[in-house]
Amino acid sequence: MPLIRIKKSWEIPEKEITPEKVYLNRRRFMKNLIGAGLSATALSTLTSCGGNSKTSLISGAATLPTIGKFTPNSNFAKVDRPITDEALATKYNNFYEFGGTKSIWENAQNLPTENWKVEVTGLVKNSRIYDIDELQKKFPLEERVYRFRCVEAWAMVVPWIGFPMKLLMADVEPTSKAKYVRFTSFYDSEITKGPGFWANGYPWPYTEGLRIDEMANELAFFAMGMYGKSLPKQNGAPLREVIPWKYGFKGAKSIVKIEFVEKRPATFWNTLIPNEYGFEANVNPEVPHPRWSQANERVLSEGASWSWEKRPTLLYNGYGEYVASLYS
Repeated sequence: MPLIRIKKSWEIPEKEITPEKVYLNRRRFMKNLIGAGLSATALSTLTSCGGNSKTSLISGAATLPTIGKFTPNSNFAKVDRPITDEALATKYNNFYEFGGTKSIWENAQNLPTENWKVEVTGLVKNSRIYDIDELQKKFPLEERVYRFRCVEAWAMVVPWIGFPMKLLMADVEPTSKAKYVRFTSFYDSEITKGPGFWANGYPWPYTEGLRIDEMANELAFFAMGMYGKSLPKQNGAPLREVIPWKYGFKGAKSIVKIEFVEKRPATFWNTLIPNEYGFEANVNPEVPHPRWSQANERVLSEGASWSWEKRPTLLYNGYGEYVASLYS
C-alpha cells in the first residue's frame, strides 16, 4: 500500500520557497554594495507602517558577523510564504527602549552588547549566570524559519538561528513549584533616556512571561541570530525570545534575566494596557484588538502599506498542531 502523506498547514510547495542560492546571493550582493562605499546615511529607511522605498531594501545590509556553525532544522524550513527580505526584517520593528517608530534601528546601535551576561534564577536547582558566548557553545544552534505576527496586524517570515528553550530548562532544572517564567530585557535610563525615553512612566524594564509548559514547547526558541548572521541590536541582540504562535510583543529582546516563579508575573504591555494586551497573547483571528480587527494580516513587503498583500490570520499563527493542546 503506498504511503499517503498529509501536508501540514504551514507547508507549501518547494517551488514557492526562496531558493537557498538566491537567498545567499542576495546577502552577498548587499554586502558588496556596503563594501563599495554605499553608506547607511545615503539610504532611505522604513519610518512607519505607511510605506518604504526600493532603496530601503539595500539599507538592510548590516555588516554583522556570520554564525559559522548551525544546522537548518528541516521540520521548520517551510511556511506559507517566502522569507521576508533581510533589509525589511532588520529595519522595520519595535524596540520601545529606543523610540516609538518602526525605524529605531539607528538609535538601537547604542545598545551595549559586550561582555553580555544572562542570569537564570528563581525556582531552579541550578542557578546560573551564562556568558553569551557560553550559551552559543553549550547549546547546539539551529536555524528555524518561523512566521512572525504583530498585534498591529502586519506579518513577516524570518530565518532565526538559536536553540530551543527546553534545552536551557534542562540545564537549570526548574523545581516542581515553578509554574511560570519571567524574562527581563536590558534597560539603562542613561542610555535610553534620549530617543527612547519618550515613553516616560512606562513600567521599565521590559518584562515578559510564559507558563512553564509554554516554555517547554518544541516551538519556543531563544534566537541569537537571523539570516545566517548574529542578531542585530535592533532585533534584540544578543538573545531574544521567539514564540511564533503568539503576537510579537511576547518576544522579549536583549534578555538579561530569566526567572522561574510560582505565580504569574506582571508583564510590560499587560501592566500598561491590560484591556488591550492579555498575558496569554495567542494569535487568534476571532479575538479582535479593541481598536482593530485581527481577522487578516498584511505581509510586510516593499512599497506602501496599503499595497501589502493581505492574508487571513491563522489561529495560533498556523502552529495549532504544536500548541493547541496547551489551551484546551
